[in-house]
Amino acid sequence: MKTNKGTEMLARNRKARHEYEVLEKLEAGLALLGTEVKSARAGKVQLRDSFVEFRDGEAYLVGAHFSPYEFGNRENHPPDRVRKLLLKRREIDRLYGRTQVKGLTVVPLSLYLKGNRIKTELALVRGKQLHDKRRAERERELDREAAEAIKKRMA
Repeated sequence: MKTNKGTEMLARNRKARHEYEVLEKLEAGLALLGTEVKSARAGKVQLRDSFVEFRDGEAYLVGAHFSPYEFGNRENHPPDRVRKLLLKRREIDRLYGRTQVKGLTVVPLSLYLKGNRIKTELALVRGKQLHDKRRAERERELDREAAEAIKKRMA
């Protein structure tokens, strides 16, 4: 699925936007191994329940599932291995500092192909309460009804 900026979407974490309130976004590279790249290009990636963990001054993507490449044979890598995120030191320090605040975490929103590189869109998020989720759903439903009414009027 192509997007407007010359990038190709490989995977999207739709659950994240429902479960969390997005405070800020940034782009990061991903250190992948050979068959993982081929699997990602084939769209065999799941970002559900994945998050970013900080260890020894580095950022890692935990819980992302890259299905084994079907022609990989013994060269395939473990599907749920921890993958290093390619961020600048300043970005890592800022994100780590922000996650020390109660209730904030970093999750991937999407995985996409930008030129020849696979990138991930990360977001600093805060968990939503049940009543916030209900309100967001109600607003979405009202917007949908308004758009439908406008469409009927135009026709």
